[in-house]
Amino acid sequence: MSQSSLDDDELFGEAASEMRADVEESLDAVRSALPDADDVWETDADNVLGVLNGLRSALDTGDAEEELHDAKKWFTMGQRADAFDDADDLEAAIAELDELVAGMEDAADQVGDLTSTVPELRGSLQDAEAAVSEDADEAEAEADDESEEDEE
Repeated sequence: MSQSSLDDDELFGEAASEMRADVEESLDAVRSALPDADDVWETDADNVLGVLNGLRSALDTGDAEEELHDAKKWFTMGQRADAFDDADDLEAAIAELDELVAGMEDAADQVGDLTSTVPELRGSLQDAEAAVSEDADEAEAEADDESEEDEE
């Protein structure tokens, strides 16, 4: 084997190690960018809308999606170059984090829908309560009118 071939193999091995390290660093950055579990679970809000707004903020994945994109990019590059001896752990971590980020985005969308729906529902319920109260007031007024007529 010639010296240049040996050098090329060493360089490729070094590049493969660096690529794996880049993927691992990106995966660590994804994990770091995700919100804490307690932030998604606990709240200090006084009402449902406050809870929903807090939850929507807590579900923000921040830079996690961008970091995940970088991990996928470098992983794909390394995989196509056959640079990884064993990439099953990286592939599993990427799939797991991809599913988690997608689930958080779906949950954030659902919470966003509720954030606009709940105030509308509250307004409709208040209108219905006002209508019931108004009907009761009218019925009471009619009953008072009838009792006054009966007394005369």
